[in-house]
Parts: sequence; structure tokens; C-alpha cells
Amino acid sequence: MSAPAVALVGTTASGKSSLAMSVARRHGDVELVCVDSMTVYRGMDIGTAKPSQQDRAEVPHHLLDLVDPGEEFALREFQCRAVAARADIARRGRRALFVGGTGLYLRAAVDGLDIPARYPEVRAALERDARTPGGLAALHARLAALDPVAASRTTESNGRRIVRALEVTLGSGRPFSAYGPGLTAYPPTDVVLVGLPFVPDVVNRRIEERFTRWVAEGLVDEVRRLSSGPGGLSRTARQALGYKELLAHVENGAPLEECVREAVARTRASARRQWSWFRRDPRVHWVRDDEDPEDVLLAALAGGLAGGCTAGEPAVRD
Repeated sequence: MSAPAVALVGTTASGKSSLAMSVARRHGDVELVCVDSMTVYRGMDIGTAKPSQQDRAEVPHHLLDLVDPGEEFALREFQCRAVAARADIARRGRRALFVGGTGLYLRAAVDGLDIPARYPEVRAALERDARTPGGLAALHARLAALDPVAASRTTESNGRRIVRALEVTLGSGRPFSAYGPGLTAYPPTDVVLVGLPFVPDVVNRRIEERFTRWVAEGLVDEVRRLSSGPGGLSRTARQALGYKELLAHVENGAPLEECVREAVARTRASARRQWSWFRRDPRVHWVRDDEDPEDVLLAALAGGLAGGCTAGEPAVRD
């Protein structure tokens, strides 16, 4: 029987990382599995709030610094790495604590999503077609003929979803809609999910303070170094919050103050989207106002919370 696993979820700047580190220090057999789509990139350290070398020396961390920033890193690859990390931790008789705010990556790791492969050549051809006059509507009609269910789940204007559905349908020979129930289903899981509720005023303040601190610590230089390095930044890495906005300053000369304001605003909007994502999951035990977050997490690691339990409505509203 595998060692119990727990996942700590919440928005950016909610305090997940510090709470996880505190609990891991008290539980000597806990190892942290980082669930973040950007901390997988080497060198993207300051703007992803990546754990320090001191923290990593004190508590084992997994799934950090997996690829160079010029590489693409697919969800399917992350899923494989996460499953392998959990198995390795359990095999050594230790406990895995998943920590992160990238909801799709967590679902992939916890729920074993059936993730379609990538077909770059097919995708490139579809993207060319989409850019032609009337091309997107034509692609949607093509999807409707090949996979009516997938077509009904999107609109003619959603190019990203149309192209992805057709990419998979054409590349695999299997309808995109045939890949499992998708993200609307929340199956039973043996991972106990603990959540830190969203407190808008606190999170908004922390986001601004944190970004100001990052700039002082050298985030602009980090972005410049990554941008000009061998391979530069991949399409995915360039979309990272903070990096995307500062690239406009580093590469195009946009005023730094404007880029910082934009980064803060977009990060705050992202936090609200994260909250919307996580609060839909009925399996999350949301820490209530009358509970101590560390005690709840310790109880979960000790088996004191059942997998998939809930704690009623979150105590904090948006």
C-alpha cells in the first residue's frame, strides 16, 4: 500500500509554499512535489517564487528545473514525472505533499487524466488554415463533421480549442471528445486535497509587495538573461506571468513602471481565475476561519482527513 499523499491548493500568494515548508520541517518524512507549470524551467527562479537552495537542501523538492526555458514542456510529460515522483517517494516509505496553483497540472497528477499526445506538424498546418479569411469557421465546421461533441463544447471564435481538438482528432485518429470525461468530473481520489481560501485584500497586497521585491532582487536582469540566452524562451515560458510583461520592457523598451503595473494587474486576475478553478472541486477540504492551517495539513498527512472530504462552504468569500 502506498504512503498517503496530500495536495495543498490555493491561489498565488496565498501562503501555500511557506505552510508546506513549515509542515515538512515538522514531519521529517514529507517531500514536496511542486505543481507549477513554470518552475519546471531552469533559470526562471525569481519570478516563479521558486524555493531557495536552502529550502531545497532542508526538504526534498521534486519537479523543479526539469528543462531549459527554450524548450516546450507538455502537460503529458509533467503527468508522467509527477506519477513517477510520487511512486519513488512512496517506495522509500516517505509521504508526498503536492503544492501548487496550476490547477490543470494538479488534476493531471491526481486524477490520471487521459491526456492526448501532441502532433506538431498537424497543428502547424491547422494554424496556417486558421489564419486565412474564414479559416477558423471552416475549421470549426470540419471539427463538427469529425467530432460533433467536441465542436459543441466550443465556439467558432475559440481558435485555440478548435485547433487543439482537430490536432488530436486528425493526429491520433480518435475523436478529441473520447479522451475521458474531462475536467467537469471529479472522481474519487486517494490524494487528500486541502485548500487555502482566497482572501482578495490579502492576496492583492501580497502580489504587489512580492513583485516589487522581485524587481529589487533582480527580476529584470533574470528576464534579460533568459531572453538573450541560448535558445531564448519557449512560447510557453514567454507566457509566464511577470516574465511576459517584463519582456516588453527588455525586448521592446516599454517603460518598466508600466510593465510592472501590468504584471501586478494580470497576476491579480490570475489569482481570481485560480480561485474559480479550485473552488469548483468538491473534494477539497477548505481551511475554515476557526481552523489552524498547519494543524489541518498535519492531520491530513497523518491520515486524519478522509480523501475527497469537504468542509462545507469556504469560510472566505470573494
